Amino acid sequence: MTTILQQFSVGFSYPVVFTSDVFALENPVLAEVMARGGRTPNRALVVIDSEVADLTPGLLERISRHGEAHRQVMEFVAPPFIVRGGEVCKHEPVEVERIHSLVERHKICRHSFIIAIGGGAVLDAVGYAAATAHRGVRLIRMPTTVLAQNDAGIGVKNSINAFGRKNFLGTFAPPFAVINDFAFLDTLPARDKRAGIAEAVKVALIRDRDFFDSLYREREALARFAPQAMRDMVRRCAELHLEHISGGGDPFEAGSSRPLDFGHWVAHKLEELSHSELRHGEAVAIGIALDSLYSHHLGSLAELDLYRILTLLETLGFSLHHAALSWLDVERALGDFREHLGGELSIPLLAGIGRKIEAHHIDVDLMKRCIAQLAERAGDSVGGKTSGTAEGARSGLKAS
Repeated sequence: MTTILQQFSVGFSYPVVFTSDVFALENPVLAEVMARGGRTPNRALVVIDSEVADLTPGLLERISRHGEAHRQVMEFVAPPFIVRGGEVCKHEPVEVERIHSLVERHKICRHSFIIAIGGGAVLDAVGYAAATAHRGVRLIRMPTTVLAQNDAGIGVKNSINAFGRKNFLGTFAPPFAVINDFAFLDTLPARDKRAGIAEAVKVALIRDRDFFDSLYREREALARFAPQAMRDMVRRCAELHLEHISGGGDPFEAGSSRPLDFGHWVAHKLEELSHSELRHGEAVAIGIALDSLYSHHLGSLAELDLYRILTLLETLGFSLHHAALSWLDVERALGDFREHLGGELSIPLLAGIGRKIEAHHIDVDLMKRCIAQLAERAGDSVGGKTSGTAEGARSGLKAS
C-alpha cells in the first residue's frame, strides 16, 4: 500500500468595518473595501432584504447614486435584487436559485462581488448562494439588524433550512468584508433591536465578565435602545465573536464543541416549534435563562449570578417562557443537537459569569424541572407578582 499525505494550510482575513450611512455620496467605505478586489471597476450584484427596503425609503436610489459617484471603483451590473426577508428566504430554495440565475446571466465571476444587505436570515441565504456559485463568489455583507451586526453577519457560516431542520444545508466561507452601518439600526422595530441584544448577553456570560457587568449597568439604557449604549454593545459583542473565530482553534467547527452556542440547543428547537414566530434572539434569551437555571441547579452558578442574569434579560424586555417550551421533547432535542455537532454531545454551561464548562451529559429530568420553573416564573410575572422586583427575580430560584 502506498499513502501520500496531502497537507496544507490556508490563511483567511477580512475587515469588519463600523460606519454610519454607508451609501452617503461622501462615505468612502464601500469604495475602499471594493478597491481591495484589485480590478477597476469591480463588478457587483446587490441583493437586498425586502424588509430593509420597506423600512428604508429611497434606499435603492441612494445605492444607484452611490455607484455612479464611485464608478471608477464599482459597477453594479443590475438594479438591486430584492429577496424576501426573514426565515422564509431560508425555508424555500427559490431565492438561492434566482441569485444563481442572476450570477449566470450577468457573468458574475469569482473576482466579482455579491453585496448582501439584510438581516441574518437573508445574509445566510445570500451567503450560501455566493459560496456555491462558481465554488465561491466574493461576498460583502452589510448586516442591518443588531443580531446580524454583532453575531450572525460577521462570521464564516452560511446556510439554508431543509427537511424541516434549521441550517441543515450550509457552507463555511469567510466573506470578503463586512460593513456594519449603524444607520440601519435606527430603522428597526423595537422587537428586532431587542432580539439582537441576546447574543451580547450570551457571549458576555461565557467569555467576559466585565462585558456582562457593563451590560448589567447599562440595562435601562439598552432597554430604551439608547444609541451610544447600543453601539458600544454591538462593537464589543462583535469583537468577542471575532476573537473566538480567530483564536478558538476551530473556526470551521470541525470538532464536536461549539462554545459560542450557549443557550442554543433549545433556541433552535423553539424556532422550529414556533414556526419562526419566535425571533432567533428571543429564543436565545429563553435558552440562556434555561441553561443558566440548569447550571445553578448543578451548583456551578451562584444564586446571585443567576439573579443578575434573569434580571438583565427581563429588564431588556425578554419573555423567558414561550408556549413552544411545553411542546419541547428534551431528549429528542438533545439528540438532534448531538447529530448537528457531528460527534458527542457538548453543551456549554456556566461555571460563573464569564466562565463556561462543556457538559457531555444532560439530566433530562432536571432540565424538565427547569422548564417548569420558567413556566411558573412567567405565570407569576403575568400575574404581576414578580415583574421588575428583586423578589420576583429570585422566585425562579426555588427548588422544584
